[in-house]
Amino acid sequence: MGRFTNPRDLYFGEGARHEVKNLKGKRAVIVSGGHSMRRGGFLQDVQADLEAAGMEVKLFEGVESDPSVDTVMKGAAFMREFNPDWIVAIGGGSPIDAAKAMWVFYEYPDEKFEDILQPFSFPELRQKARFCAISSTSGTATEVTAFSVITDYNKGIKYPLADFNITPDVAIVDPELTYSMPAKLCAHTGMDALTHCMEAYVSTFASMFTDANALHGIREIVEWLPRSYAGDHEARQHMHEAQCIAGIAFSSGLLGIVHSMAHKTGAAFENGHIIHGCANAMYLGKVIQWNAKDPRANERYAYVAKEILHLPGETNDQLVENLVQKIRSMNDELHIPQSINNYANGGIKADESGEPVMVSEKEFLEKLPTIAANAVTDACTPENPRETKAEDFERILKCCYYDEPVNF
Repeated sequence: MGRFTNPRDLYFGEGARHEVKNLKGKRAVIVSGGHSMRRGGFLQDVQADLEAAGMEVKLFEGVESDPSVDTVMKGAAFMREFNPDWIVAIGGGSPIDAAKAMWVFYEYPDEKFEDILQPFSFPELRQKARFCAISSTSGTATEVTAFSVITDYNKGIKYPLADFNITPDVAIVDPELTYSMPAKLCAHTGMDALTHCMEAYVSTFASMFTDANALHGIREIVEWLPRSYAGDHEARQHMHEAQCIAGIAFSSGLLGIVHSMAHKTGAAFENGHIIHGCANAMYLGKVIQWNAKDPRANERYAYVAKEILHLPGETNDQLVENLVQKIRSMNDELHIPQSINNYANGGIKADESGEPVMVSEKEFLEKLPTIAANAVTDACTPENPRETKAEDFERILKCCYYDEPVNF
């Protein structure tokens, strides 16, 4: 038996953020990230609309990129003191993901983080609060998904939490929040969204319901992402909605090992993180080559290449390779490096220091066995179309480091 789960309501289009004025409740906490939502006036808009709806409002600001377990626990304690009946998260994937996890420990203070690492093992939520998500970046689609990614910095591991309980009640997809998004962020989040579609389409959990969203998302993203990267507002609106339907596809269709590797390499290295969307962009073509040895995945990739993207090729294998080359050309157009080894040389900067992120060959090879072992147990690995063991992850990741084709 399959399952397809979405938010109860999804509001989209310019000005959709003002829909929060119709939420019913007594108290709302707003969770946000850095300063961009405040600089743009969006945080103030949402607070004013909630107060106009008769709610007392408190703010939990400053959620960091790649939110930590510590931040989650601090936010949950903040909520327990205030006792909100609405949690409203605004911003990119980080504050929304953090707020989802805070929600669990707000309602269940005796739970431990380790208790919810097993996919679909959460306690029943909505005992105290409901959840509204307002997205400001066009990639994670966490406003419509059953996923949250939280980092344990002590272990250097990103954990994808998965449970239909944390699918928001209300999702708001307002493109105005994206118009000032930096080009680099646009590129990384856009390739994250493309990866969501590709992985959901070949996942062993895919269905007719998820395929429809995944295929249309691929078409839209490939067409509109380059123009969105250039700052075109019409393209930004298309991308904001396309990344959302990508989220609808993967929330029920699930993901694969591109995300497993992105999760496990993201916080593994000493001199800065590999940005999630950039990791997906670097790894996607390699994983397509690996998965294409599976007959069903091969057929599906070829369908995307021929029927959705109208790429040339006489055989399925030719179509699949041209699909890989299309992804590489998009990376080039978006100024995304093709390999971990070229990550610093691609102009990527660490989020905090501004210094180039360096992943030395020595550190990479030393940590590779642990990263590979962790990738096997990642929540995104089981539904990958081709079984991938630790030794397979090691070989694929080496190809991702040195930019070599995966032909085994």
